[in-house]
Amino acid sequence: MKRKLLLIILDGVPLRNFRRLFGNLEGWVDSGEAQRFVHRAVLPSISASCYASLHTGVNPQVHGCTGNGNVFRLKEEDVFAAVRKGGGVTGAVAHSFWSEFFNRHPFDYVRDIEYDEPESATINHGRFHTMTGYGLVNQMTPSDVDLFGTLTNLCARFGLDYGMLHTCTLDSMGHRFFHDCQEMDHACAVMDEMLAPFIPKWRDMGYEIIVTADHGQDDRGHHGGKGDLQQLTALYYFGEGQGPHQDAEIDQLQIAPTILSRLGADIPASMTGHVFLK
Repeated sequence: MKRKLLLIILDGVPLRNFRRLFGNLEGWVDSGEAQRFVHRAVLPSISASCYASLHTGVNPQVHGCTGNGNVFRLKEEDVFAAVRKGGGVTGAVAHSFWSEFFNRHPFDYVRDIEYDEPESATINHGRFHTMTGYGLVNQMTPSDVDLFGTLTNLCARFGLDYGMLHTCTLDSMGHRFFHDCQEMDHACAVMDEMLAPFIPKWRDMGYEIIVTADHGQDDRGHHGGKGDLQQLTALYYFGEGQGPHQDAEIDQLQIAPTILSRLGADIPASMTGHVFLK
């Protein structure tokens, strides 16, 4: 691999919450150490559909995932598989949907919760959680600092060329409390503070980093439909590549081919989105 890269997905963070409440990420933009772009999700702007599009580079009307109740092993080529074909080592710390989309379906609570499979054609090192029992009263989400620590552990132990982390904490908080409230302000600030120490740690380990979300959320904590509040989020990039002007809008389908371009892996023909980092 030409480079190493980590993709950090903070589920369900609208653009305005990134800009207003993530002081560490915004501070790195102000200091010139990160570039910030606007990221527009596909439609439907629902979590599972966005996960599938983020890694296949095709829209839901092509890959067929129409929502969280329609999860299956995708047939399209994806980022993990392309990295493996290029000789790279992959890892994921994420919700179990990611394992089902890109490794095995259905998810087995024993077999798939944690695996190290050096010969896998997609994800070599997986650490997954299911959020079984999730609802407004109990979010069933792990602590985010534990997830960040787990990804760092995989990078150090297995020399990941590409690692992906996904956490649902802020999406769950948004559904529960909506966005214009003290609880959401605090939750975003805590996430920003938990994430911040890992950014320089990962950079020192030689990684470029993308921090973004899969979609936004509107004033009533909803997403899935059309509109800037539901579709727009931020994308922060730490690395030597150069993107378009600050706050240029990036389509979600551009992210998969851009990741592969940075790693030096071949981009599948099905990924037609324009590479936005040079």
